[in-house]
Amino acid sequence: MGKKYLSAKSQVEPKAYAISEAMQVVKKTAFAKFDETVDLAIQLGVDPKHSDQMVRGSVLLPHGTGKNIRVAVFAKGDKEKEAREAGADIVGSDDLVEKITKGWLEFDRVIATPDLMGAVGKLGKILGPRGLMPNPKSGTVTFDLTKAIREVRQGRVEFKVEKAGIIHVPVGKVSFEPLKLAENATAVLESIVKAKPSTAKGVYLQGIAVSSTMGPAVKIDAPAVAKMFG
Repeated sequence: MGKKYLSAKSQVEPKAYAISEAMQVVKKTAFAKFDETVDLAIQLGVDPKHSDQMVRGSVLLPHGTGKNIRVAVFAKGDKEKEAREAGADIVGSDDLVEKITKGWLEFDRVIATPDLMGAVGKLGKILGPRGLMPNPKSGTVTFDLTKAIREVRQGRVEFKVEKAGIIHVPVGKVSFEPLKLAENATAVLESIVKAKPSTAKGVYLQGIAVSSTMGPAVKIDAPAVAKMFG
């Protein structure tokens, strides 16, 4: 560990903070020369190996992500025209499948019309591990491309529980005001609480932490968050 990291970590008290306080600490302890992403990590009391305990969805961040999102859209005919007019960075169908198969991955989000999901399915091994596969639950498989593209640009983020039962979600940049980071994080946590599977037993929100890209983790009071939305 570097001196800067250790110095930053020494400023984090060994306690669980309220959401707003945690964001102030994250901003104070960020030390990189670039505008770091602020990432929320949530440990859930679920077993993702069971399909009925899978937690996934999407949420529109009130203040966006602070990132310029490059959008790829699978559509054809009138829908291809709609996607272009809505500001998609690249639009295609079989030609786009071929381009991605050959290794082109210069995009951050993928949206597809339902009729092209058969073709998009061929890219599962490429898009899946990167968390880029379109999904109806996250609003990225739809015929309403104008709305989907607008929301992605405004800051709609997807979340999905990983094998270890953890969800990672970006909630903004270090340059954001603490209040905006807190409001983004609150929106994410509320959506995750609403997505609780009925089969999940025991404590659902087991742990919450927030950190900047290079900075130390700052614990958030999980029981207080659970009470907020309980």
